[in-house]
Amino acid sequence: MCEAWEEILMQMDSQLTKFVQEKNTTTSVQDEFMDLLLWGKASPELQELLMNQLTVKGLKKLGQAVESSYSTIQKLVISHLQSGSEALLYHLSELKGMALWKQKYEPLGLDAKAIEDAIMSVGSFSLKANELLQVIDSGMKNFKAFFRWLYVAMLRMSEDHVPPELNKMTQNEITFVADFITAHFNEAPELYNQKGKYFNVELVGQYLKDEDDILMSPPRTEGNQWFNFLQNSAPLKESPLLFPYYAEKSLHFVKRQMEAVIDQCLAKPADIIGKSVRQKLCIPLYYASESEEPCPRLISLPSLWNDKSQNLHYVLFRMMESSVTKLFIFRQPTDVSRTVNEAFVAVEFRGSLNSSTCENPEPAHYSCLDARFYEDEVVTLVLRDNTEPEGKDRILALLPLSLVYSDEEADYHFIRDPNKRLEEQCADIPSRTVYLESQWRVLENIKAHYVSVNGIRKVASVLSSNLRHVRVFEMDVEDDGEADEEEEEEVSHSQDVTEEDLDHTTDDAQNNGLEAADVTEESLES
Repeated sequence: MCEAWEEILMQMDSQLTKFVQEKNTTTSVQDEFMDLLLWGKASPELQELLMNQLTVKGLKKLGQAVESSYSTIQKLVISHLQSGSEALLYHLSELKGMALWKQKYEPLGLDAKAIEDAIMSVGSFSLKANELLQVIDSGMKNFKAFFRWLYVAMLRMSEDHVPPELNKMTQNEITFVADFITAHFNEAPELYNQKGKYFNVELVGQYLKDEDDILMSPPRTEGNQWFNFLQNSAPLKESPLLFPYYAEKSLHFVKRQMEAVIDQCLAKPADIIGKSVRQKLCIPLYYASESEEPCPRLISLPSLWNDKSQNLHYVLFRMMESSVTKLFIFRQPTDVSRTVNEAFVAVEFRGSLNSSTCENPEPAHYSCLDARFYEDEVVTLVLRDNTEPEGKDRILALLPLSLVYSDEEADYHFIRDPNKRLEEQCADIPSRTVYLESQWRVLENIKAHYVSVNGIRKVASVLSSNLRHVRVFEMDVEDDGEADEEEEEEVSHSQDVTEEDLDHTTDDAQNNGLEAADVTEESLES
């Protein structure tokens, strides 16, 4: 919001202040503009200000800046401040309910009184955000009417043609502009002592400046029946059902106050819960360089997955070994007192991904770029074929863990040396060679590097290494291993399916294990 508010919006205030300092007449600025409104004539000093300093072009630019800035701030208040304060009220009300259930939640350190104070501070913040919305709304209307009138007046001063649609003003519009001049063009010497200016025509910026706790021009409450009713009712003044309202405080002040109260009410629960957390297991994986250059062994941060059905933790990470980046899987029971023989295992992919065409396995050419759990027993991978040219070297694949954790090799396990980092022992970690059969797809014309998946929705999205392109795939894992010869032929041909033909080859793509019915490639550049 502060970025959306521009310094150009202060131009009117600074130019009016300069006008006061340089003019030789005793007439006030308010009277100068009122004479121009009523009689259509401006003093030489005012005409100099409008035509040579503000200018017609500058007025149009200022009007556009006000409208653009105010609209952006208004949208941000509605979409973030209002919805955010509502969400805070909801969560804090839930916490208050928990705090009142002392038998169950008192050991967590929840204090109902402190949470109630936090709720009231959030309510005050919500009121201040709503007040800002009203200031923006009225400001947009006021400036639009004032600039429209002033634009016509300046055109007449320069003897330019005035468009017919702007040449007419109703009595209501004249009254509206007169009220705006009366309200905003009063000289304020005390304001000059504080801010070095006599006017504060632009009212939104004062809410957003972090250095100001007090509003220079707070909203007027005279004539507000609800406000007067509250002021005259002592019981309602003290009512815990009404949020406190700080009429003269800025939005930044109310925000800082809200954050402090919320932090205070959650400090004790955070301390108690934090002290109850104990580290049960620590495995040093690799050494990361402190320099800005990324460590070549660190491909990406580990990915954690909890398999609730088997009460297991899985951690996926990648490390370089013999010029190939392997996928490493760590499997550990949630109860660390138990052990699993295959706690660590490395996965490599040899020769052709399709085992039916791999009679003589070649050395491993596939590096793992990224991996995410698609389901409890299935991992989605982005692989790079080091033997293929760029544009055809990236592969999206599904890896069933049943291919990694086989009963035949259960007796071969890795005994970790706790005094060494895992990267120093990766050569001793048992390796599993995997052929993914039909559950893979070549990603053409994209340097795919990252993958994100949702197993429930059967969707995977692949992101390029420069973070500018994304492709979305509809995934379909084929569990039925019984396929006739005709379907196998379709699988072998479907590897060369192009992105343009996907709508006509849905059946082939499904047999290949990955359905890409709606592949999209979008530019993510701002």
